[in-house]
Amino acid sequence: MDRKAVRAYPALMSRKVRVGVVFGGRSAEHEVSLQSARNVVEALDPEKYESILIGVDREGRWFRQGETQQLFDAARPLPNLAASGSAEVALVTRGHHSSLLDLSGRGESAPLDVVFPVLHGPYGEDGSIQGLCRLANLPCVGAGVLGSAVGMDKDVMKRLLRDAGIPIPRFLVFRRREARVSYKDAVDALGTPVFVKPANLGSSVGVSMATSSQDYDEAVLAAFHYDTKVIVEERIIGRELECAVLGNAEPVASVPGEIRTGSGHDFYDYEAKYKDEKGAELLIPAPLDGKTAERVRELALRAFVVLCCDGMARVDMFLRNSGEVLVNEINTIPGFTQISMYPKLWEASGLSSRELIDRLIQLAVERHTVERGLSNAP
Repeated sequence: MDRKAVRAYPALMSRKVRVGVVFGGRSAEHEVSLQSARNVVEALDPEKYESILIGVDREGRWFRQGETQQLFDAARPLPNLAASGSAEVALVTRGHHSSLLDLSGRGESAPLDVVFPVLHGPYGEDGSIQGLCRLANLPCVGAGVLGSAVGMDKDVMKRLLRDAGIPIPRFLVFRRREARVSYKDAVDALGTPVFVKPANLGSSVGVSMATSSQDYDEAVLAAFHYDTKVIVEERIIGRELECAVLGNAEPVASVPGEIRTGSGHDFYDYEAKYKDEKGAELLIPAPLDGKTAERVRELALRAFVVLCCDGMARVDMFLRNSGEVLVNEINTIPGFTQISMYPKLWEASGLSSRELIDRLIQLAVERHTVERGLSNAP
């Protein structure tokens, strides 16, 4: 690890860095997290890092996964992390040091140096674990509390982008306790068809395309199953692009990529992403002219800064047939699965998976070092 990055942690100069990889979680993206975590752990340089696997089950309980290889068994599903018989643990802080405490009392505590959250969606990507790490005085890979929370909420995110002059698709929002936007009103404002989504979720979970009043009612019901706030968006006719961002104060953007949805899918839904091998074609780099590619990278960096992000993010965009580029959303803990765009985009930009993971950990320690140096005194 970079000496400058760990100047506040002199002990790390002479031993491996203990990285707590937190995966699973309470959100509907639990299974995606398991796939991502496997690839993150395999990319950790064993000469520099000691991985400490922390599985979070669907009830939110934390388990030390060091004694099991389930995470690496791609053929076996992991619906219940607690079933492995691993020890339930809790994060405890003593001064400037934090560790995992075995709640059974049978094992020793496991000290941590850095947390690498691979928790997609609520309770992991929304500022929850980022706040926990801040309280525990632990460096945390990725965005901080504010950037994570803003990036998770598509409503707040889009309003901030819009206010910053960044072009976005048109959208409407309503909450469970409010009067529901009717299908007619949605079509009058956005055209047809419309996309209905939970405001706080990812991986296209709970996302539906509605072309009729009945479709719309069913889509709203499905979205409310995952969140108390629903966002309705216009359909953009054009191409789907993605760009990866890496860095803190001076972020850089990768080459853009393109997603082309396969036959049998109306859009890039959960089925196309994770279940259908022919659900989508990923083009990396995207076949774009130089001016458009530069515009994509520019907007990705602007969105990253406007939304107060650090570490990493994947920015999803649309390219209209007219040539206009729109920012759709940002993902502050992008997928690291075998088909995920974020690591693939960096690989195409000259950064291997091992180098990428190493840089992300360095960025987490660098930011934590800066924050620790700030005075809380008036």
